[in-house]
Amino acid sequence: MTDTGLVLPDEIALFPLRDAALFPRSHLPLNMFEPRYLAMTEYALGANRLIGMIRPRSENEDMNPPLYSIGCAGRVVSFSETDNGQFLVELLGVSRFRLISDHLTDGNFRMGEVDWSAFRSDPSSPQEDTDSLRPQLLSSLETYLKSTGLAADWETIDNAATETIVNSVAVSCPFDADEKQALLEAPSLTQRIRDLMTLMEIAAAEALDDMAPDTFSRIQ
Repeated sequence: MTDTGLVLPDEIALFPLRDAALFPRSHLPLNMFEPRYLAMTEYALGANRLIGMIRPRSENEDMNPPLYSIGCAGRVVSFSETDNGQFLVELLGVSRFRLISDHLTDGNFRMGEVDWSAFRSDPSSPQEDTDSLRPQLLSSLETYLKSTGLAADWETIDNAATETIVNSVAVSCPFDADEKQALLEAPSLTQRIRDLMTLMEIAAAEALDDMAPDTFSRIQ
């Protein structure tokens, strides 16, 4: 049982996806088209509506690659079926989990035995005071966006909660899979903010370094 009294199951359907990221209270749209993931979605809709997003440890094409131990479960909050039989699904992040074991089902998708105990507070809004970090976070984000040429709706950002900004940036920006995994595993929102700022600062510096030779050639 979580701190909010929510009872979560001991076993959930798993969706291994390396480049996607889901955090508690963040949204993730998915397009299901492989037969095994159509079966997985049908199972989730008929059971607890939960799908465990979890990252494979490698980029190989193995049907059942080894997985990281920490993932995040999302509840299906939107579902539709296309004319060609694909499923359009939107997940709302509920809680992280630790994967204990997994097995292949008759539908060829993976089910995981999971432990929620380390993340009891995930379903409730964080109680941390992160106001002091917000100006630095927004400054790092502005520098990152300018250096990488990415656009943002600053009116929406200014009106958003700090956690929403952090999770949205972590989900949408092109960090590599291992970096997104590190953000997911951060033990607190404060640490996730600090880790995210570090990633943005590194990416901004690398983008400026890549631009430097071209800028120098134009000056000459």
